[in-house]
Amino acid sequence: MTDSLPARWLPNPGAQRSDTYPAVDEILPRGISRLTRSFHRQIPGYKISPLKSLPRLADMLGVGGIWVKDESARLTLNSFKVLGGSFAIYRTIQRRLGMEHLELPFTELMSDPIRAQLGDLTFAAATDGNHGKGVAWAAHALGFKSVIYVHKATSAARIKAIEANGARVVVVDGTYDDAVRQVTVDAEREGWQVISDTSWEGYADIPRWVMQGYTTLLNEAQEQLAAQGIIRPTHVLAQAGVGALAAATIGFYSQLFGAERPINVVVEPEKAACLYRSIEIGDGQPHSFPGDLDTIMAGLACGDPSPIAWDILRSCADVFLSCPDYVAAKGMRVYAVPLAGDPFIVSGESGAVTLGALMFTLERPELADLKAALRLDRDSQILLINSEGNTDPNHFRRIVWDGLVNVPAAYKEKF
Repeated sequence: MTDSLPARWLPNPGAQRSDTYPAVDEILPRGISRLTRSFHRQIPGYKISPLKSLPRLADMLGVGGIWVKDESARLTLNSFKVLGGSFAIYRTIQRRLGMEHLELPFTELMSDPIRAQLGDLTFAAATDGNHGKGVAWAAHALGFKSVIYVHKATSAARIKAIEANGARVVVVDGTYDDAVRQVTVDAEREGWQVISDTSWEGYADIPRWVMQGYTTLLNEAQEQLAAQGIIRPTHVLAQAGVGALAAATIGFYSQLFGAERPINVVVEPEKAACLYRSIEIGDGQPHSFPGDLDTIMAGLACGDPSPIAWDILRSCADVFLSCPDYVAAKGMRVYAVPLAGDPFIVSGESGAVTLGALMFTLERPELADLKAALRLDRDSQILLINSEGNTDPNHFRRIVWDGLVNVPAAYKEKF
């Protein structure tokens, strides 16, 4: 499979262009990004993450602009995931207190009276790394315990980072999806509160809150684009594991611009392409991806789509891409060694796949049909999200320094 195409792609026959999108309004009610950002602003250390422009690369590739929302600078956590985990914990606390219609200040959440009402509460999550780290950080900041389940292929560096944020880590002999199932069983027995970014039957509110939490970064990005005189991106490329970030991103822009929304693209690893497979099967339902999910994109190594995320993506995503690992590796290297004048960006494997996919789409004759379908040209203003920084330093060095997962000769640039 090392010589597989840089991308397989499928158009979404169910994609809509409308003034309203019921699936989006259900998951992301209008005004929610204002509420989430109001909450996140109160978190100690909160800063707007940078939106970085790559004008030299855009010119070389023949597009108008490439804009990267750099979540490697989010708090001290190297990832956007804390936005979802912290907001879901906040909303869970509100519900437990019977105060769902009140905005509780962050400082009040940390107060002794609130702690006394909540009792000895433990938050639990399954993770490939970043979501668990975000949940652990938020729980620790509010004075609560956390237990984070990881799969057996999770790196020591990612486990150590979770433990450094106050959590107890449990390693499950299986995949990420096995970890999700196991933490659910154990939490029921132990009385823990699960904070998951994926949904299942009977469990949708907390994953919905996680997705709502992600809208803070999108609200910031839209302000930052407007400051540059860009009313809206023409294209959004969003990476997907269970689909929560992709759905939040695509849903946010679809709701904001209605029928004038951007062209939306979902990008997945070819070894964990559950959303691509769902479109390929074509019955309108989410489908699991079989196999061991063995991809370098650890944060996207998910075999089961989130049903509530799928509801948004099947309505608002225009194209689904499935990419081999070398696409993400190339994206990491380009971010790390930019053209003269473009900013340096530290991006992990899951954060860089959209840049790699964009470059191959614009440069490779094998993907000319995809480029034409996406209408990429000199007027295109493209938004990417660097969802994580260097979350696994040893693996990062092996890719960027040593050339691990190299681009096959057939698809290398000819200088």
